[in-house]
Amino acid sequence: MRKPMPLEITRANEWDVRIRWSDGHDVVYPARYLRVRCCCAVCTAVVDVPAPEDVHPVAINAVGGYAIQFEWSDGHAAGLYSYDYLRGICPCPTCAS
Repeated sequence: MRKPMPLEITRANEWDVRIRWSDGHDVVYPARYLRVRCCCAVCTAVVDVPAPEDVHPVAINAVGGYAIQFEWSDGHAAGLYSYDYLRGICPCPTCAS
């Protein structure tokens, strides 16, 4: 079976990100949830990634066919969020349980 791939990556509202996956999964990732889970070298070296409550993406950029990069309102833009990583941190009740 093929790994699910994003069919659509959009804003769910002013701040949050919605991803519609190829297997029918449709999920909203809260902006701060994504920011504190940044997997760049700087953030992974920190126990609690500092992120203001109102942090949000100011830009969402595709990186090849495997990841997206966010430019965050707090000035951070180093992390690449692979599709596998995003699916693995899905916050929906089904995946979180």
